[in-house]
Amino acid sequence: MLEKCESARERWGGISDIIDQWLEHRQKLISKFVSLPNVEVRDIESHVEFFCTSMMDYLSSGHFEVYEKLLHEGSEFNDGGLEEAQKIFPRIQPTTDIALDFNDAYASLKNPTVQQIREFSFQLSKLGENLEERFALEDQLIEILHTSHRDRVMDEA
Repeated sequence: MLEKCESARERWGGISDIIDQWLEHRQKLISKFVSLPNVEVRDIESHVEFFCTSMMDYLSSGHFEVYEKLLHEGSEFNDGGLEEAQKIFPRIQPTTDIALDFNDAYASLKNPTVQQIREFSFQLSKLGENLEERFALEDQLIEILHTSHRDRVMDEA
């Protein structure tokens, strides 16, 4: 997952400040995610809370900043990219719902029992698969709505 994120930053880095910041935030989120299984149980509460806050910030910035910018750009160029993107957005929503459910269940994991830790571990694995799918869909959006217009956007900047 981290390697794919680095690849995305290499492909799209420098095109747009907002996308650069978002991809950097993604990379930090992934780093926090992969470190969670190594956290000691006594420290899990603060690490999970920090991860969930970071994940909610990432999701919010995607929905309320980055997607808006990409859609605006796609509508300006009116080259069919917007129609392609409209097919991707409905596939992103379930990944948002899964992440929100994870946040609701684990953002305040206080004094977990062994059973709760087992369930958390299972749900964390499912969340990882979900995030990976989401990141791939978001990368498609960037490709469709931004990269195809890179030269024209950079000329206007």
